[in-house]
Amino acid sequence: MLDDISLDIDQGSFVAVVGESGSGKSTLLQILGTLDVPDSGEIFMGDTDITKLSPNKLATLRNKHIGFVYQSHHLIPELTAVENVMLPQLIQGISDSKARAAATELLASLGLDHRLEHIPAHLSGGEAQRVAVARAIINKPRLVLADEPTGNLDEETAQTVFTMMFNLCKQHNVAVVMVTHSKALASICDKEYGLIHRKLVLV
Repeated sequence: MLDDISLDIDQGSFVAVVGESGSGKSTLLQILGTLDVPDSGEIFMGDTDITKLSPNKLATLRNKHIGFVYQSHHLIPELTAVENVMLPQLIQGISDSKARAAATELLASLGLDHRLEHIPAHLSGGEAQRVAVARAIINKPRLVLADEPTGNLDEETAQTVFTMMFNLCKQHNVAVVMVTHSKALASICDKEYGLIHRKLVLV
């Protein structure tokens, strides 16, 4: 449950949300990602109140304007790294050749040009999570929602993945809301909020 949440996210800003387990962090991301509907209130993306959109229009908005990165990478196991990243573009109707070129360029920028044809089972945890970041960014969304994106990684790998994600999102002017337990990573973000007693507090 959340109570009287008010949050403004500037384009290109990197926002961290910290809080204890069960405080509502994942619920907040579900609502921001249009996967859950708030009991009351409004959510605007630009000038559009997305709480008033039909399910079909919400699905289109999610694919075009919102990217997701989870604690577990959720890559499709049968697809290669480049095919996983291509998928959001193919869903939009972009040609296979253009989607492959965009995915290849993005993965190369994350240091994965030598792992393009590897399936997730043959990638390290850090590599798989970088593929997941690339998949979230490929459609150049306005917003990326990251739920403990480095939670399954060791400290050094977590820092590497976070830095790459931070720099990539800044480069593409993508806003990010990241839920994390890591105070060290949260302190690097543009803004840090604490979710305390169901309320969002700027730290």
